[in-house]
Amino acid sequence: MSSVLNTVSSLRLSLSSVYAGSNNYRVRTQSLSPPVSASFTRRRLTIRAADTDTDKAESKVPDKAPAAAGGSSFNQLLGIKGASQATDKWRIRLQLAKPVTWPPLVWGIACGAAASGNFHWTFEDVAKSIICMIMSGPCLTGYTQTLNDWYDREIDAINEPYRPIPSGAISENEVITQIWVLLLAGLGLAGLLDLWAGHNFPIVFYLAVGGSLLSYIYSAPPLKLKQNGWIGNFALGASYIGLPWWAGQALFGTLTPDIIVLTLLYSIAGWGIGIVNDFKSIEGDKALGLQSLPVAFGAETAKWICVGAIDITQISVAGYLLGAGKPYYALALLALIIPQVIFQFQYFLKDPVKYDVKYQASAQPFLVLGLLVTALATSH
Repeated sequence: MSSVLNTVSSLRLSLSSVYAGSNNYRVRTQSLSPPVSASFTRRRLTIRAADTDTDKAESKVPDKAPAAAGGSSFNQLLGIKGASQATDKWRIRLQLAKPVTWPPLVWGIACGAAASGNFHWTFEDVAKSIICMIMSGPCLTGYTQTLNDWYDREIDAINEPYRPIPSGAISENEVITQIWVLLLAGLGLAGLLDLWAGHNFPIVFYLAVGGSLLSYIYSAPPLKLKQNGWIGNFALGASYIGLPWWAGQALFGTLTPDIIVLTLLYSIAGWGIGIVNDFKSIEGDKALGLQSLPVAFGAETAKWICVGAIDITQISVAGYLLGAGKPYYALALLALIIPQVIFQFQYFLKDPVKYDVKYQASAQPFLVLGLLVTALATSH
């Protein structure tokens, strides 16, 4: 299994750049029912959400949104803030899918495979893991990001008006088509993986369906979990930590109740990470009545809730590993917490808006390495 550690740890540098660039993303898993009606006037496209949208009867997309000043084409391809305006439709589609959010899901699949104790460096196992990563990353995460941008078009018109949907760079029908294609592709790959693994119960497929429903109620009315900073951000953390881990472990082994509880506990740290990204959306969240924690409690209180959730969760997991007779893994996890705390005081707690990128780039790689340590501990 040490070979798994060597290979997966090579992703650390790429994950560092992922968290550094991801100024304002939120994780969503998938939907089954995108908005369906639209009407055209002479100067403007007016889009109506599904009949269940009780918060807003209609949302009006600006005729023309300003481009990001000094926007980067690289940021545009990754789908992160500070992107340049693009006219090529495939570049715009890629921007909507936010490739910057895929690597953490890929990492989660790797952790689940490691935790199963049954992954081997054979052609078949590597091929299975790659397909599972494509399912979880480009397909289903790309789907959720596109769906989220659709339902966030009013917030983006305030916070990031140059994004493809509020700027009118991509049409309603094109967005809806992308939503369905990515969703169906992801579910299809999930079913294929169950057949390949010889599962009597299609667990990977049902995990994908469950993630799809979670995504929909997170982003879409009437439930729209993201309106509540407590429930919504926990759904976010579970989507980035729990779901991919479960898929990877179920693909190569058995998903047990103790692993489900442990990863849900770890998802509280993901909940804290979600709060980090809420600070840059305070203005838009206030305008649309979304009760993120920085809006509900103020920035000063929310930043301490955030770091507390991240640190206490990891300490609790280390305690669990110690109690399970894995003292060396517990000590390794505690050692990875120390630099995170240092960077919290150096950057995030000073100014969560100004230094959020530096904080995520410096601290988050230690958190995801801690996930791998936990996965390897549970595999023995």
